[in-house]
Amino acid sequence: MTRPVTIAPSILSADFGKLADEIRSIDAAGADWIHCDVMDGHFVPNITFGAPVIKSVRGASKKIFDVHLMIAPADPYLADFAAAGADIITVHAEASPHLDRSLQAIRALGKKAGVSLNPSTPESVIEYVLDRLDLVLLMTVNPGFGGQSFIAPVVEKIRRVKALVGSRPIDIEVDGGVTPETAPLVVEAGANVLVAGSAVFKGGSQESYAKNIAAIRKAAESA
Repeated sequence: MTRPVTIAPSILSADFGKLADEIRSIDAAGADWIHCDVMDGHFVPNITFGAPVIKSVRGASKKIFDVHLMIAPADPYLADFAAAGADIITVHAEASPHLDRSLQAIRALGKKAGVSLNPSTPESVIEYVLDRLDLVLLMTVNPGFGGQSFIAPVVEKIRRVKALVGSRPIDIEVDGGVTPETAPLVVEAGANVLVAGSAVFKGGSQESYAKNIAAIRKAAESA
């Protein structure tokens, strides 16, 4: 069964000086999920925000908070992000020496569990944890910064992940360089959740956010 296209704007590209207002704006503009990129300056070369910030803005939207942990280690902080209001918690396969244990811990907290793969990480690493997963997140840029260019060879990896997932109820998410031009490529390959940062937040107003989200959605659904 084809899963509906979901647009998940990344608040990494929002104005942090008015973050709660920005979340309200993308919610009203048609966002399906709110994507939260957590970076530690260790696993990736940037520092963004942690559980306290997510907790402080959780009340700005009732939409799903899709929390992507680009941190190592992740396990000691899973309970904090669950308590902060995350609905989905995604850890990186590269950052977790005991991936199966991490996914079990997320589900034990009552949250949906995701795993993310960097562009050069083969999809085979998730083969034995598929039944622990609610989501697979494929990076189409090297993680750490917003506004990077889309890495085209990952499209074929999306196809391979889609084949691995089969009929399981697992979302396939893509993060990095998603625009109206690249959205059809990833959806045609099998992705159904699109993370977009700068492509959504350009323009700086709720009206522009709505136009940007609508353009990505229209392009994705055309696939």
